[in-house]
Amino acid sequence: MHSQASALPSIIVVGNGMVGHKFVEKMVAKGGHERYRITVIGEETMHAYDRVHLTSYFSGKSADDLQLTPRTWYEQNGITHVTGEKVVLIDREQRCVRTSQDRVLFYDHLVMATGSAPLVPAIAGVDKNGVFVYRTIDDLKAIEAFSKQARCAAVIGGGLLGLEAAKALVDLGLQTHVIEFADRLMPRQIDNAGSRFLENEIKKLGVQIHLSKSTQAILGNGHVQGMAFNDASTLEVDMVVVSAGIRPRDELARACGLEVGQRGGIAVNDRLQSSDPGIYAIGEVALHQNMIYGLVAPGYAMAEVLARNFMGEEQSFRGADLSTKLKLLGVEVANIGSTASDDASCLPIIYQDHQKGVYQKLFISSDGRQLKGAILVGDASPYHQLYQIYAGQTPMPAAVDSLLWGGKTASTTQSGSQNMADHAQVCVCENVSKGVICSAIREQKLDKISQIKSSTKAGTGCGGCVPLLNELLQAELKAQGQAVKKTICEHFLFSRHELFEIVKVKKIKSFEALLQSHGRGQGCEVCKPAVASILAGIWNEWIIDHQNIQDTNDRYLANIQRGGTYSIIPRVPGGEITPDKLIALGAIAKQYDLYCKITGGQRIDLLGARVEQLPSIWEALVEAGFESGHAYGKAMRTVKSCIGTTWCRYGVQDSTSFAIRIEERYRGIRAPHKLKAAASGCMRECAEAQCKDFGVVATEKGWNLFVCGNGGAKPQHAQLLATDIDEDTCIKYLDRFLMYYIQTADPLTRTAPWLNKLEGGMDHIKAVVIADELGICAQLEKDMAYLVDGYQCEWKMVVEDPEKRRLFTHFINSSEADPALQFVEERGQKRPADWADHSESQTQLSVGPLAWYAVAPVIAFPENAGVAVKYGNTQIAVFNFNHRQNWYASQNMCPHRKDMTLARGLLGSHGEDPKVACPLHKKTFSLTHGGCLSGEDYRIQTFPVKVENQHVYVQLPSVEVLEEKTCEKSLACP
Repeated sequence: MHSQASALPSIIVVGNGMVGHKFVEKMVAKGGHERYRITVIGEETMHAYDRVHLTSYFSGKSADDLQLTPRTWYEQNGITHVTGEKVVLIDREQRCVRTSQDRVLFYDHLVMATGSAPLVPAIAGVDKNGVFVYRTIDDLKAIEAFSKQARCAAVIGGGLLGLEAAKALVDLGLQTHVIEFADRLMPRQIDNAGSRFLENEIKKLGVQIHLSKSTQAILGNGHVQGMAFNDASTLEVDMVVVSAGIRPRDELARACGLEVGQRGGIAVNDRLQSSDPGIYAIGEVALHQNMIYGLVAPGYAMAEVLARNFMGEEQSFRGADLSTKLKLLGVEVANIGSTASDDASCLPIIYQDHQKGVYQKLFISSDGRQLKGAILVGDASPYHQLYQIYAGQTPMPAAVDSLLWGGKTASTTQSGSQNMADHAQVCVCENVSKGVICSAIREQKLDKISQIKSSTKAGTGCGGCVPLLNELLQAELKAQGQAVKKTICEHFLFSRHELFEIVKVKKIKSFEALLQSHGRGQGCEVCKPAVASILAGIWNEWIIDHQNIQDTNDRYLANIQRGGTYSIIPRVPGGEITPDKLIALGAIAKQYDLYCKITGGQRIDLLGARVEQLPSIWEALVEAGFESGHAYGKAMRTVKSCIGTTWCRYGVQDSTSFAIRIEERYRGIRAPHKLKAAASGCMRECAEAQCKDFGVVATEKGWNLFVCGNGGAKPQHAQLLATDIDEDTCIKYLDRFLMYYIQTADPLTRTAPWLNKLEGGMDHIKAVVIADELGICAQLEKDMAYLVDGYQCEWKMVVEDPEKRRLFTHFINSSEADPALQFVEERGQKRPADWADHSESQTQLSVGPLAWYAVAPVIAFPENAGVAVKYGNTQIAVFNFNHRQNWYASQNMCPHRKDMTLARGLLGSHGEDPKVACPLHKKTFSLTHGGCLSGEDYRIQTFPVKVENQHVYVQLPSVEVLEEKTCEKSLACP
């Protein structure tokens, strides 16, 4: 890439973590790769990945998902990239480094970005099998593998990293303990009171917290069996994760004679130079003014300063603010500035809500004019506004309490970005101001968050500023006179609410009719399910009549799981079930070798069914008296209940009967998102009704009705809609509430965020649902009655219809099951085998000579959908894209997780390019050139298709060629 590369001065970066990569990225952005020969050396086999969100590895993200850039990025920018090698020696006199592979590389400038390593205390037994640290992807893989033989685990350390590790163990399904030496969690970030709130919220997840505990020994004969503490107590565990702090990786610096701090770290000046002017240090290995920064944002700031200096600018690193916003085990935590409780110059202002788990504390200067610091636990939404006041040293508002959760109003919650100065920092990680973002929006005519990220890098670090970016974008577009309109996707220039009204008023009954009258293109994986939801929410027709605009769950009336199998959850209203039905479930599960699990909503999940087994399984379930539980749909799921007055000595109302009445009324109703409910028989709230989309709690006089709660990714308590009402009134209000939500919410929006965005909030809902201020209650009730009266069990209709049963097959040309499915035994039941390592290097298939292969008659193919074809031991997906009046074929294996599922994906268009979306993780691929349209570095093999004499043919290489290239395993992945 460089014609005079050898004449250019060289920079060697030791360490390919987040900060090292950020430095190289900054150099490339400033043109530094044209002025220097840059070499990056990382000891891990993976290139740079996101350690900040490492825990998400256990909740579905892959190692590839965490990578900061495609591996090809380095080559494209002329960067020499060495992975899997460790620098073992720095020779300052010869200005070279030696690696573990005896590679010698010479430098003009050396950048140390070696980061830190976990601090492992000198505890007896810490070397036993079952003790892990929590730092790298390899650590996570080892923890994940060992967890399969573990039941109970402990984390040593109750700080930020320790709680991140605890979240990982919870995600792995382990009973989890946190051991902290101090008397509170996160002692460096929050005070005693804040820690107690955090502790209480974490305990709700079943995590046990042990404070003021010093671990003396890890017990066991060669492997972990328990822990012993300084107070003579013990704890039985079979796995330990040490997360007790970090130590700078400064061993190379020590060995070559660089100055290091007394407690570690390479000493650097304001230009980030070490005691050797040719060697620099950034990130967690750098000791600046006796300070080691353990957060990514200061490391990024160092990378920016160093890159600017290499490009001839005079920049100094003056330290970094440690304010941060986090989410730990689902609990929001933030701190700003000084939070020392003993600071006499500060006046504290505290807001506490024990019921909602919210603790917020402001530290105000004695004159009341300046914000000195803040602690936020349970709700950190004021963080950005508070941080701008703190960082900009702007005067505090007169109504200080309006900044806190308890003082929020509709006006105060929506004005954060408008009051920010242009120099105010929006993205802490990338140090991007409001002015830079707004200028980029105006000058580059940006209208998407992804464009802002690409242009300014804002939002590409921890992601905490993305909501503020969206607020700035909307405000800027409005200021430019543009109509800010929420559209579903490129194919419909309408919001979901507008499309709902169009479908209802125009009496449109199909996606094709709506696309022809109000859309363009061929649709996609976004608008098709949204329109399917609208059609169901108005007409409540058999969902399978719209099968090919549904996600795979609704298409096959079951939840797709790893490997491409499905789970089955029959409806069990109120959790009430007879012994005969329990026996039937067990017999069916045993007959079809299904994994069984009790769900959180009082139902039984049967997992591991192949697609062709689904009709037979449901035939047996229907015969046993079960009906569809709609766990596969954005629909009414469960109404959880306690036993109420039927059995409980505390019950004041019959919660079980009422839960059954509610569930049977709203079963099968489609909505913008899934709906969960609960009924508690007294104020003890055993059914947890106040964290559901709607819930009822019994009182002596009737029922209290709560709505818009959410126990999902962002837990939020429901709010009280009505008190002491009878059952019929409650049903009437629920009819109105649910129908109003169905008609007005955006796609994939739960009731809680719908309420948060609704102008007027709960007061508006009360005005609509109870006071009927809009005059629509009669129509809402009529619309709901139409849906309720039209209910039929979807699976009963399938098993009684031979034509529909034939849709449930894996291959179109064979009755065989998918041979790629693999299972392992665990705890006496089967589960899917672990996904293959999809980071392995793969190459595009050289297919050789092609011949036409006859697949099946045209009439056998569903319109606007795909089917799998068995070709020897390989699988091909063939798509009848009737909207485009064309046919396409590709490998059936999605290269992301290597499951045979592409044939079940939704078809759509990306501009003029036809595409398919994998049903597992929504990766989209072009059906013409095979490239991944989601931005990842994947590719699929595509094949020509023709139709002759009403028969479909695919042009393929020989079976031997495909099998030799392992089409059934890893065909065509770059």
